[in-house]
Amino acid sequence: MNEKNLKPINERTKNEQRKIQRKGGIKSGEVRRARKALKDELIYLLSLGDTQEKLSIALINKALNGDVKAFETIRDTIGEKPIDKQEIEQKEYKPPVIVVANEKDKMIMEKLQNVCL
Repeated sequence: MNEKNLKPINERTKNEQRKIQRKGGIKSGEVRRARKALKDELIYLLSLGDTQEKLSIALINKALNGDVKAFETIRDTIGEKPIDKQEIEQKEYKPPVIVVANEKDKMIMEKLQNVCL
């Protein structure tokens, strides 16, 4: 498709926008229903006899044959997933050293520093 012919949604009329958005909403509903149907079907099949056991054995066999993703899935499922830790280094705050020319300015700067801390 030629990208030069594409027209942004905000440059279309309100009527055109509504038609496009309606089509998107309808398609979104269809996709959600299809996903739900697949989920329901998988849950039903897993509830039958030894389906879940067969899947577990197949996953273990893949892990034993070197499939790292299968190993990670098993590890995570049994609750052995390592916690991602990130060290945060907090440095001590040191106020800047300010050099002033006279005593009056020095007193003002000290007051400002006390207010800011």
